[in-house]
Amino acid sequence: MKAVVYHGPEDMRLDDVPVPEIIESDDAIIRVTHSTICGTDLHIKAGGLPEVEEGRIIGHEFVGEVIEIGSNVRNAKVGDKVAVSCVTQCGECFHCLRGEYSQCTTGSWIFGYMIDGCQSEYVRVPHANMGLHKIPEGLTEEDVLFVGDILSTGYFGAEQGRIKPGDTIAVMGCGPVGMCAMATAKLWGPSQIIAVDTNQDRLNVALKEGIADIAINPAKENTVERIKELTQGRGADVTIEAVGVKPTYDLAIDAVRPGGNVSLIGVFEKPQELAMNKLWIKNITISMGLVNANHIPELIKLIQTGKINTNFLITHRAPLNDILKGYDIFGHKKENCLKWVVTPYVNN
Repeated sequence: MKAVVYHGPEDMRLDDVPVPEIIESDDAIIRVTHSTICGTDLHIKAGGLPEVEEGRIIGHEFVGEVIEIGSNVRNAKVGDKVAVSCVTQCGECFHCLRGEYSQCTTGSWIFGYMIDGCQSEYVRVPHANMGLHKIPEGLTEEDVLFVGDILSTGYFGAEQGRIKPGDTIAVMGCGPVGMCAMATAKLWGPSQIIAVDTNQDRLNVALKEGIADIAINPAKENTVERIKELTQGRGADVTIEAVGVKPTYDLAIDAVRPGGNVSLIGVFEKPQELAMNKLWIKNITISMGLVNANHIPELIKLIQTGKINTNFLITHRAPLNDILKGYDIFGHKKENCLKWVVTPYVNN
């Protein structure tokens, strides 16, 4: 089968590799029908995540059809169309029993990182009873394509922020993850959601789609001062950092009000400094982490009832054979690309 394989920094190739097989009794084999390129894949491509071994198949956001199941798989059957969690979890270890699924100790963790991923024709899904979610009738595969990663990550960022009705939320970074954070933050009833990004086109999309009420471009105005103007001089109740770089990290820390919450969901390649000598007195709470992806069933229901719609994020579609072109376009933000979706599937 064809698959995108990491061979070292800036060396991604579309290789011929063996079709995966059932290894454990709770494994499933999925024929991938749709997958995506994500920001984490760009970090891997650049060599920013050295834990990823050469030879790893990349990709972690996908939907597909079940073609084979292990003897202990109970929650899926052959032929089911399913959305898949980007994080595998056994449901039985110390962390899983406490709802900390992203820290599952079985060693599988996230697709395309510690185990082979989904930018391929087929993928093995460990712990399929926990990771597979049947797509309801009436929804397309594209409707739920993002529930396994970026929509869950955005929800996780909003959840960590402990949003209260009437709060002001500022999301630093208006990429797909940031937009998902805005879309899900609305579920808590904030009074205003502020999108912050230097890419004006992305800010315009957030306003047009109604996931943000106000847009701030740091290249055009002072972000912290503008947020304080909008909040009677206090600052945002909750800030969500959705990029993983110093400028957005600094904005998330500087723009939150005393007693507020900072939620970090961007993937950082480099250490960041926390100025404790200035921050301790502000009584802010800082949360961070890898998504647990434990709210996929709820997110699917919210999509089903029209409370969330992420289809606008899909700006580009192409078969697997064109994916290296996709890395260039998505990675360099060309053609106003928000999400590059790999569609069914190999174009022979």
